[in-house]
Amino acid sequence: MQLRKENILVVDDDIHILELLQRHLQSWNYHVYKAISVKEAVEILRNTQIDLLITDLKMPEIGGFELIQFVSENYPEIPKLIVTGFPSVQDSLVAIKSGVVDYLTKPFTKDELMAAVDKSMNSKNELTIPSTNLKQAGKNSYGEIIGNSEKINDVIQIIERVKNNKATIFIKGESGTGKELVARAIHYQGKYARAPFIAVNCGGIPDNLLEAELFGYTKGAFTGADKVRDGFFQAANGGTIFLDEIGNAPKSVQTRLLRVLQEKEVVKVGAQKPEKIDIRIVTATNSNLREMIKNDTFREDLFYRLTVVEIEVAPLRDRKEDIPLLVNKFLYKYGLEYKDRFIKIAPEASKVLERYSWPGNIRELENVIQRAVIMCDRIIEIKHLPDSLKINIDFSSDALVSLKEIEKQHIQKILNATNNNKTKAAKILGITRKTLRQKLDN
Repeated sequence: MQLRKENILVVDDDIHILELLQRHLQSWNYHVYKAISVKEAVEILRNTQIDLLITDLKMPEIGGFELIQFVSENYPEIPKLIVTGFPSVQDSLVAIKSGVVDYLTKPFTKDELMAAVDKSMNSKNELTIPSTNLKQAGKNSYGEIIGNSEKINDVIQIIERVKNNKATIFIKGESGTGKELVARAIHYQGKYARAPFIAVNCGGIPDNLLEAELFGYTKGAFTGADKVRDGFFQAANGGTIFLDEIGNAPKSVQTRLLRVLQEKEVVKVGAQKPEKIDIRIVTATNSNLREMIKNDTFREDLFYRLTVVEIEVAPLRDRKEDIPLLVNKFLYKYGLEYKDRFIKIAPEASKVLERYSWPGNIRELENVIQRAVIMCDRIIEIKHLPDSLKINIDFSSDALVSLKEIEKQHIQKILNATNNNKTKAAKILGITRKTLRQKLDN
């Protein structure tokens, strides 16, 4: 009989179970790899093509469930089979949810093992993919803001109160949370929607140019100023100007901005005569302006003028219930842009997205979906997501293991290498058999 191509990885801290499984599997012409710990199993997975994982659940340090989660996200094509001596209804339910194909209880017969292995090897990971529900996404949007979480609803309630007046509004939040979308909603959901909306990234314009870009300049005001030119404030007259990253504005710009707020007028660079304007000013930053005031890099009087109404946009990690709605939005957007069709996402991939903490917020999520749409055909699966989002097993705690535990681990490795022959192991270790037995019992 020809050897099969399939490689099976068996993980159990009981050497006798490992040897029993190896004998049975080899009798059916499978290639068998053994590991007595999750750490060894991960090393084998990283260096070997494995076709089936058989693992125990109760193991020291890192357990079988953590290994199953690791394999599910990093090697989703590998079917998983549990063999355990401590069965429970709770464990079996968790195992099924984790994508385990079958669940064997020790002791088991050879026929039961064969049936479970055959079932696992023949299993096809048929995905039930939910359709992108665009109608539902529409019910959970406000302008370009997507979400139905309590924190987003709080933001929308404030927008509803300010959208029809020209109170100065300050939006704070981490980078990538959608502060500009909030500013646009304030403008376009209110009665001034037909007036101009001008967005300015104060951090993206050099300090020596920001003043002229914002307020305009006269001919000859500086080198290269060969004509009179209006600035962003004049362009937004009658509507809304959104000054993003206002914390980056130099003191000279802060002083001019204070005059705009107090006098409702602007003065071009190089001019003497002020120009009246009717404008709503919305600002935003991810900087701590109060700290900047203490460090004398931001004007305190300007701060209070800008923060008549404050809106705080929560980070994505604090409103994870909005992630599926945002994912649907980006699937629709990039599916049409790159594939000319709707792209779906597998439930397992969705779970990974909903669990991740998203330090880059919505901008990071959009980037991940954009890349995944490009890499997939019709369905985004776990393999299309970056490794940084997937569960990883951290072995850094090894450095904190006691000397006694390290010694015990070393003894166990020698026993494994000698097929549990205590006499041989004691000789290799340079101790008596009695000392070996004492060290194993302690």
